[in-house]
Amino acid sequence: MLDDSTTASPQAEGAAARPPRREFKARGSFVERCEGCNLPTLNCLCPFRVEAQSHAQVWLLTHPLEHHKPTNTGRLIGDVLPATRVFTWQRTAPDEALLALLDDPRYAPFVIFPDDQPDYAERVVGMQAVTTVTQQARIPVFIIIDGTWRQARRIFRKSPYLDRLPVLPLRTQRQTRYRLRKPASQAHLCTAEVAIELLRQAGDGDAAAVLDDYFDAFNDSYASSRTYHKIEQPTAAMRRLLARQGRLSASATE
Repeated sequence: MLDDSTTASPQAEGAAARPPRREFKARGSFVERCEGCNLPTLNCLCPFRVEAQSHAQVWLLTHPLEHHKPTNTGRLIGDVLPATRVFTWQRTAPDEALLALLDDPRYAPFVIFPDDQPDYAERVVGMQAVTTVTQQARIPVFIIIDGTWRQARRIFRKSPYLDRLPVLPLRTQRQTRYRLRKPASQAHLCTAEVAIELLRQAGDGDAAAVLDDYFDAFNDSYASSRTYHKIEQPTAAMRRLLARQGRLSASATE
């Protein structure tokens, strides 16, 4: 959890005489990474990147610490869906660009969050609400809070500009396939998996399929790199992404 205190304590007497602390190094900080996908170069993900189009958009409200985690899956959404927007959450300084977009009548934003508390029950809607705004020629937007579950609850509660938005709970039978962090439950999906299911239910099946394959390619590439194993032959998901690339290249030259 973030420390919101802005008051610095005075330096203790004699602190200057203490030996400096060792520089902090996160796990995996010495691994050579690709600048494009941030994965270990042993199994770079860039060759399998494919863009897709969707009627709905995804906006990520990301906890600051998530930006530094190479296992974060939110970036996969932006790789596949170019219209994706990423906003860094700050409790006392909300992003002005986000606030402006929330007031833009072209968009119909929904904040994705469980309906497990009674104090916002009147704001809870179903996927039919997404269909309705689409029929009204507005762009449905899924605002996904990108962080740990504890961080997500805090962001939801400490962001007054979210209070006026409809809350759309994700209802799915999907079990997580994410292998890079241990979930509390198999029903707890990572950020990319949440986006996949939302797109699928909103009728953007093709975009959901591309993102699902890209997520599997990321999952396999990163997991193999952790054991210093190079994937010699593309997986089934990787082959589907390469085939899509080929079809897109062929149609572009016609």
